[in-house]
Amino acid sequence: MKKWTTALLLGIFLLTLFLAGCGGSEPAKEQAKKVLRVGSETTYPPFEFQDEKSKEYVGFDLDLIRAVGNQMGYEIQIQSMAFDGLIPALEAGNIDALISAMTITAERAKKVTFSQPYYKSGLAIMVRQDNTDIKEFDDLTGKKIAVQIGTTGADEAAKIKDAKISTFNSAPEAFLELKAGGVDAVVNDLPVNEYYITQGGGQDAKIVGKALTSEDYGIATAKKNTELAGQIDKALAELKKNGEYEKIYVKWFGSKPQ
Repeated sequence: MKKWTTALLLGIFLLTLFLAGCGGSEPAKEQAKKVLRVGSETTYPPFEFQDEKSKEYVGFDLDLIRAVGNQMGYEIQIQSMAFDGLIPALEAGNIDALISAMTITAERAKKVTFSQPYYKSGLAIMVRQDNTDIKEFDDLTGKKIAVQIGTTGADEAAKIKDAKISTFNSAPEAFLELKAGGVDAVVNDLPVNEYYITQGGGQDAKIVGKALTSEDYGIATAKKNTELAGQIDKALAELKKNGEYEKIYVKWFGSKPQ
């Protein structure tokens, strides 16, 4: 009888462990988030850049896409790549979405689906502090201009008569070329130029003239992925409604969105 009782108790114990194991695995599966692979050109502060201390990718865009992902139930995985490689990577299926201070244009919209606009920007001219010749866009005729490859700044600079265009893979490289005296001006997004100035670049450079354009940034997804595009738009709308978007905006720009 003692042996039978011991065996019965052991059986109940083992059965309890088995059922507990089965019951515990299901919630774990439910809690596991799906991964959203997001491409970004991560040398474009304050929108996306690598923190020197933590080595994490940070910035307005990356805070925003992580908030979007959280709203959708996705874990965001940032993949750093060249700006001109972002859309091809999206088309090839190597990433699921991209966020990289990318202006919504008709040409790009032929290849990708853009979300609702999440930031309003514009192009600006930056010159060295001692430059008194360039005050507006028309003064760039025949000048040496630095731009980042694949950007709307590069597109606009290409329209300037007799301009000598130097193309760089990143905005910081263009800024360094200006500082070194290799070019007369940089044509780039206004908020990025302003961030460079406030972070110490103002000792060497200044912004001149008015914003050349008015541009909207959007999050892009593949043309065929209409479901994901809809989810991102819905998440953005909710973040603007619940105040999270404004919180992120104030963190990086010091003022509320217009």
